[in-house]
Amino acid sequence: MNILLPGKLSMESLFSEISLKGLRIKNRLAMPPMVCFGYSDDQGLVSDRHINHYSERSQDGPGIMIIEATAVMKEGRAAVSQLGIWSDEHISGLSSLASTIKNNGALSIIQLHHAGLLSPEPVDPIAGGPTADEKNPRTRTLEIHEIEKISNAFIHAAIRAQKAGFDGVELHGAHGYLLNQFANSIINKREDAYGKDFTGRMKLITGIIDGIKAHCRDQFILGCRMGANTPTLEAGIELAKYLERLRLDYLSVSHGGMLINLPRPPKDFDYNWIVYSGTRIKMEVNIPVMVVNEIRSLERASHLIEKRLTDIVLIGRPLLADPHWVSHVCKNGPVNLCLNCRPKCRWYENSSFCPARKKMNPS
Repeated sequence: MNILLPGKLSMESLFSEISLKGLRIKNRLAMPPMVCFGYSDDQGLVSDRHINHYSERSQDGPGIMIIEATAVMKEGRAAVSQLGIWSDEHISGLSSLASTIKNNGALSIIQLHHAGLLSPEPVDPIAGGPTADEKNPRTRTLEIHEIEKISNAFIHAAIRAQKAGFDGVELHGAHGYLLNQFANSIINKREDAYGKDFTGRMKLITGIIDGIKAHCRDQFILGCRMGANTPTLEAGIELAKYLERLRLDYLSVSHGGMLINLPRPPKDFDYNWIVYSGTRIKMEVNIPVMVVNEIRSLERASHLIEKRLTDIVLIGRPLLADPHWVSHVCKNGPVNLCLNCRPKCRWYENSSFCPARKKMNPS
């Protein structure tokens, strides 16, 4: 298949409307969930920094704003300052966040998260997962009653998100976190109802999805960020088809947290293996698919939509470097470019360290 980028592209498709659950989305762009480290505290409450961050980026911006990984349990956080939704005390701040985004004309979706085996020691001294990691002495295998507690935590978190006014929730089933751990046959070595075979590995997320659908309104959006290589692309496609059968509203395709069994895109595919995996999954399911990773220009985003390789494009780091990226590219104006810091993004260490942001705001 020849899908090399052409020289010129129309913006018509990228900026055409789409809908989820009957809710209008003004364009085919979405901001993916990107954690604002240090914006909250040990209680996981929304801060003014959160409000300002999402307000600025939703003004004349993406049609969907997906709020960062938000912890459904305090002991399941990925960091001590992670945003939380494990208590009713979080609802007020989250409500302000949701209304700010919706007032700017975007759909508001919040990602529900549990780190599982990846919870750091300050959060959980002995982190639990489907099976203890033999390479990590501070991990353990969760008991069935603990898994059931986690399932209920996800369901109650979705109920809180609905009360707070969000249009929907996204389950974080990628990047090696808990739901991804249970789905991955290399990590999940259980021999009980939550492991052993594909049905067992799917039991946790199936119960969560069924519970959310039973307790939230019909129009409430329910999506999942899934790992394409869980642990292979073939297994990821099987997972995507299963999630479609559970009547999810969309799939956001990312990586599975493991640098093995990486798919090899065709030589004429001008994107990386994560985007390629998303386009392959798009071919196998009939629900909307979002793709992500290193899609940093209007032309690259437009191409994916126009060639029907995806339904929605997730634009991440460009929106960190330039909060008004969408309006700037629409008007063919100057864009504050992400500098692609190596070995890792400086914004994720501390947003004030981002050299692109410093260039925009030298003070």
